[in-house]
Amino acid sequence: MTLKTDTDSHFMQVALELAQQAQAIGEVPVGAVVVQNGVIVGRGHNRPISSDDPTAHAEIMAMRDASSILVNYRLQDCTLYVTLEPCVMCIGAIFHARIQRLVYAAADPKTGACGSVIDLPAETRLNHHLQVAAGILAPEASALLKQFFAQRRKTAVRSNHEN
Repeated sequence: MTLKTDTDSHFMQVALELAQQAQAIGEVPVGAVVVQNGVIVGRGHNRPISSDDPTAHAEIMAMRDASSILVNYRLQDCTLYVTLEPCVMCIGAIFHARIQRLVYAAADPKTGACGSVIDLPAETRLNHHLQVAAGILAPEASALLKQFFAQRRKTAVRSNHEN
C-alpha cells in the first residue's frame, strides 16, 4: 500500500460523481478515472446492464476512454482511481494496460482482487507490479453502494408482495 494524498481525494471525488451517474441509470454505483500527469485522461462508470456487456465495469470503461484519448493501449505513468476494489477481470486489464498506480475507495469482500478475496497485485510471479492505495473516501463509496443495494432489496420485496 502507498501513501494517500490530497490529490487522491480530489480524483476519488470525481470517481464518486461518476458512480452517482451509474446509479442514476440503474447500474451498480461504481466510478473510475484514469489520471496522467495530474490530468484526467479517462472516465468511466459501470455499464454492464445498460450495455449488455459483462466487461463494462467502471475500470474497463475508464481505461478504454484513456486508451482512446492517448491513442495507446499501454497506460504507463497513469493512476487509476476507482470507488470499489477491482475484481479479477479488472485487475487483469489493469496489469495489461501497465497502470502504474491503483487507488480504490471501498473494499469488496465478495470479489475484491486486491486483498479482500485474493491479492493479485501482491503476486510476485506476475509480470507487472503496481502501487496500490486503499480506503480513499471509503465511507462515501460504501454508503453509496449500501444505499443502492438497500433500494434494490426494497424494490424486490415490494415486487414479490405484488405477485
